Amino acid sequence: MEWFGANSFNFEFVSSVLQINNIQKSYGSVRALNGVSLQVPEGSVYGILGPNGSGKTTLLGILMSVLRAQHGSFDWFDGRYGDGYRKKIGCLLETPNFYQYLSGEENLRITVSISERGDEADIERVLKLVGLYERRKHRFATYSLGMKQRLAIGAALLGNPGVLVLDEPTNGLDPVGIAEIRDLIRSLRQAGHTIVIASHLLDEVEKVCTHVAILKKGNVLTDGPVTDVLMDEDVVELDATDREGLRSFLLTQSLTLETDKETGWIRLRFPKGQAKLEELNRTCMQQGIALTHLSLRRKKLETRFFELTND
Repeated sequence: MEWFGANSFNFEFVSSVLQINNIQKSYGSVRALNGVSLQVPEGSVYGILGPNGSGKTTLLGILMSVLRAQHGSFDWFDGRYGDGYRKKIGCLLETPNFYQYLSGEENLRITVSISERGDEADIERVLKLVGLYERRKHRFATYSLGMKQRLAIGAALLGNPGVLVLDEPTNGLDPVGIAEIRDLIRSLRQAGHTIVIASHLLDEVEKVCTHVAILKKGNVLTDGPVTDVLMDEDVVELDATDREGLRSFLLTQSLTLETDKETGWIRLRFPKGQAKLEELNRTCMQQGIALTHLSLRRKKLETRFFELTND
């Protein structure tokens, strides 16, 4: 009996907004990027995860034409906009420079004038979108760190770009500010934006991203949907009122059983993405065994990350 099948956690996307092909970049003898190739699906929150020095910021700089790659190429929107692709992308690569003595609204008005993206109506729209409309008349100096970062993301949203590129958007924020930015990113994705995030924070990527690429010393160690990257195998936990009856039945199926020492639950292991929970539950019911617990466990991204990045 085969209790495995397609991984029900996978996200499906129709097309990609970005193709990265064999990007290489060196600073003298230091190789910052070593043949990076990735595909960012439309509608995703794509996390580029890695420790400091892994090449994340360099990659984003190249993608936004701030830096030049020595080899390789990238293609935004299947090349539909040529060199004008930048106007379709909202970008936050560095700490935003706003005037402390001006209000949030006035700072965005200056941003509109400089960037030539958006207008007065757009300023009102993005202030509402990032939750700062009620504080729009208050001086920037009075904003919390989270509010300042939300204003910066609001500036990136002027002109209503389909894609946002954010470098370490929660860096330096307190827990409240981090939660605010995470909620904003989730809401932006729900509104139809594709978001590319560079981060060294495992928790951030695990909580907000649909896809992830893990970089180490300029190399892509793995990439794909977060749920795929997290799992090397499917670990199914199950229990029943008649625990011994369940155990005896599973042993007749030539399955290797493990037992959780704390809960007493039975564990089964299957190849990655191939556990069929519905089939397992149905078969047990046919044997007169009512399951009281059935779940598919995932590794924490922290575990997977250290497995990949440790030498």
